[in-house]
Amino acid sequence: MATTAANETAQPLSRTPLYEEAIALNARMTAFSGWEMPVQFSGINPEHQAVRTAAGMFDISHMGMFSLSGKDLLTQMQGLVPSDLSRLQPGEGQYTVLLNAQGGILDDIIFYDQGQDGAGRHFAQVIVNAATCAQDKAWLLAQLAGSDVEFQDLSKQKVLLAVQGPEAVQKLQQFVEVDLSSVKPFGHLQGSVCGGNGFLARTGYTGEDGYEVMVNPETGITLWRSLLDLGVTPCGLGCRDTLRLEAAMALYGQDIDESTTPLEAGLGWLVHLDSKGEFIGREVLANQKETGVKRRLVGIEMQGRYIARHGYPVISEGNPVGEVTSGSWSPTLEKAIALAYLPVELSKPGQSIDVEIRGKTYPGTVVKKPFYRSAKKPQKS
Repeated sequence: MATTAANETAQPLSRTPLYEEAIALNARMTAFSGWEMPVQFSGINPEHQAVRTAAGMFDISHMGMFSLSGKDLLTQMQGLVPSDLSRLQPGEGQYTVLLNAQGGILDDIIFYDQGQDGAGRHFAQVIVNAATCAQDKAWLLAQLAGSDVEFQDLSKQKVLLAVQGPEAVQKLQQFVEVDLSSVKPFGHLQGSVCGGNGFLARTGYTGEDGYEVMVNPETGITLWRSLLDLGVTPCGLGCRDTLRLEAAMALYGQDIDESTTPLEAGLGWLVHLDSKGEFIGREVLANQKETGVKRRLVGIEMQGRYIARHGYPVISEGNPVGEVTSGSWSPTLEKAIALAYLPVELSKPGQSIDVEIRGKTYPGTVVKKPFYRSAKKPQKS
């Protein structure tokens, strides 16, 4: 997910096909990345706990959804991301980033490899952030110009529904014909969902097991109502943020942006310098890997109940050394937690720092990320 421009409410807001379903449940709505979205239904804490202990569902139809195809698709995409997409088998996905020439992150995306047809055309689905959807589309089209790759924007044609939590797969399975339990994390498939065609990926933004399901609007409404009848908790953007923060998942526009590289952001695992050729930003990342980064995105636990929020200064020995990128109260851990970029020498777990909150400083400690790891989430092999 990504941040919203301050003057966004001056522009007409888009609504997803599930907007009326949210209104019928008395959801509290908010402007987000050009969309009118539910921020909460029953409340951030009960929705958060439902995902951690049972199952919750999120309307994420505001996300960008692109369908790409072409014989040259994989070769073209290899030059746009630092991850080696050739390692993927059909039915596998890769979380990765689009980079500028300075190695800065234009957006974080998921690339789903759907394999080839008999004529050798390669197919893929790409999911991007809502706030960067238009610029990602323009950038990708510019980069792919002159190739045989066909680009289709499905963003306003589909419903994207995330079903998350330890009971999510079992609940969703009742409306899906294919076996969901056999799919590995970041695996995906196509199958019948409530009688309609669906794309299902074992991914999410909560730190729990679950699926993200792309279907047409009519099927999406049917699935939403069916899951609601099964007791799946409707959830808004509020608990989506607390859940992803506990799992230390980056928020585009706050924790990562064009001024941060994946190596600084702790995303070195998706940079495959040794197994692929040229890509945009490679030289910068290769130099960073050789010489070491000067700052890192770290986790911070605050002492007491003082919450370090986005933009608050981080202090060491009386001097500003960074600022908080994301921060909130953790409903699961019952602690205030935050993410911040700090100089490498201050980034080791156990390091004491202070955060300035409304003119006063309060103590915190650098801790290992993620803050929370689900014992029930299957691990990617």
